[in-house]
Amino acid sequence: MVRRSSGTKNRRMDEVKLSDGIVTLSPLRPDDAEAHLAGEDELLVRRLNGGPGTREGIEAYFRHCREQWEASGPLRAFGIRVDAGEVLAGTIDLRFAGDGLVPGQVNIAYGLYPSWRGRGLATRAVLLASRYAAGEGGAEAVIQVEPENPASAAVAQRAGFTSGRRTHGRDGTRFDRYTRDLRAAVR
Repeated sequence: MVRRSSGTKNRRMDEVKLSDGIVTLSPLRPDDAEAHLAGEDELLVRRLNGGPGTREGIEAYFRHCREQWEASGPLRAFGIRVDAGEVLAGTIDLRFAGDGLVPGQVNIAYGLYPSWRGRGLATRAVLLASRYAAGEGGAEAVIQVEPENPASAAVAQRAGFTSGRRTHGRDGTRFDRYTRDLRAAVR
């Protein structure tokens, strides 16, 4: 294990594979770019990606994700996988530092491709990511949801998060903030 300057442990990227038997989380890799582009829809573009993806942009982001793992940076980006970890169904990112977070908080952001929504996969991924974050030293997980996104709010609630205060992003976007004590995630 490598210790980050924040005191958070960090396992090497190739050592991390999390599964509950239905959903598997493993770090994003370059060969995921094509599946990611094929799965991207208007909801993901608007709520997570900030604009339509291009092959060059996605490949650059996935390289950045790998660099974050290698440098013990604050980002951990996972593919949400099904079918014994073979099929990319979406992504989930953990940020151990960032705007609006205090030390010990971890932001969780997730998105599933359209054909995989409504099956409980996002809730399973959030639970797996929460256990990982707790094991890496996170004390509290944070999910920020646009009020117009009740499906994502339902994921947070099913994963044991409680509704908190309303916040605003740098661009003025409103978010409902959900939190979960990560000590409960490791029990």
